[in-house]
Amino acid sequence: MKFAPMSAAALAAMFALSACGGSDQEGDDTAPETVATTGPGQDIGPTPGETSSPVPSGSPTTAPSATPSATPSATPTTAAVAEPGAFAQCKACHSVDPGKNGIGPSLAGIFGDKAATVPGFEFSDAMKNSGLTWNQPTLDRYLADPRGVVPGTKMAFGGVKDAAQRQAIINYLKTL
Repeated sequence: MKFAPMSAAALAAMFALSACGGSDQEGDDTAPETVATTGPGQDIGPTPGETSSPVPSGSPTTAPSATPSATPSATPTTAAVAEPGAFAQCKACHSVDPGKNGIGPSLAGIFGDKAATVPGFEFSDAMKNSGLTWNQPTLDRYLADPRGVVPGTKMAFGGVKDAAQRQAIINYLKTL
């Protein structure tokens, strides 16, 4: 298998795009993340200005792509949902690492869990008594208006008003 080598600057740009949601439009956190994959005997062509070289045995066969591919890959893959740009406001208080609480509880594995059950975090009585389960409809309502859904919550956040951004955050939370 072969792929075009990437310069350090191109690779850094790809990772930067991936980290911010992959969109070059401000506020658009719904841009899909794609990864170019190769199957046996396939090549990824050279990047303009670069030449193709063989991949040493045991090298990875995927390379990030800044644009969606119009053709399906020969090898079926399950693409992980990349952290959306809208999640930056969540990261100010929440970790995605299991057991690592911050100002807010870790969000690792919360999708499908009952509210106020993250070990090691001191939840408000309002959250403890909310009876919520973090599923699609509950997260959508809560992320839109945390204090409206759980009056008395310690979460000092006004909410995510944009439905597409909320959905991107929820999709990401499902993968944690």
